[in-house]
Amino acid sequence: MFRRRSHDEQSASTTLLEDRPRDPQAPKGRPTPKRNEAQSARRKAAVAPKDRKAAARAAREARRVDLAKQREALAGGDERYLPGRDRGPVRKFVRDYVDGRFRVAEIFLPIAVVIVIMSLIQVGSLRDISLLLWLVVIVMIVTDSLVTGLRLRSLLRKRFPDENTRGAVAYGLMRSIQMRRLRLPKPQVGRGAKR
Repeated sequence: MFRRRSHDEQSASTTLLEDRPRDPQAPKGRPTPKRNEAQSARRKAAVAPKDRKAAARAAREARRVDLAKQREALAGGDERYLPGRDRGPVRKFVRDYVDGRFRVAEIFLPIAVVIVIMSLIQVGSLRDISLLLWLVVIVMIVTDSLVTGLRLRSLLRKRFPDENTRGAVAYGLMRSIQMRRLRLPKPQVGRGAKR
């Protein structure tokens, strides 16, 4: 019971432990480093580069390359390089759903410019028409957004019952407000595409 193990028993037990994945609650199998050793290891890792200008230049270049890849992904829809808010099958489905139909909100900006110009003209009847147009456009946008949000929520529940769809409806509504040619990632489906 309290005898020393032979060398064969020790090697057999270590090979068995190495084959199995380590339980997160199990001990780590090595001694904890002393404080001064850990601090010196951290200091060595945080040492500034010898040539700070070259390091800054390399970091800028790497950031520029990453942003170029991200711009290409936004234009082409490559999932690997999209930003986190646009990644995943749920967000792709929402984008395709919103891009597949005409939305009233996407023509809001051109209509708003026309209405503002009409309201600036000093003719009483044009001002009244512009106020009426404001009301009509706002009611149409709110109605379209409500219908889109409700349909999108039910479709997401059916298609992705086990996935996290939090924020997907708001993502779709924000996308529907943007003009189609200004949307990023670029629309991958044409109008009228069935989803």
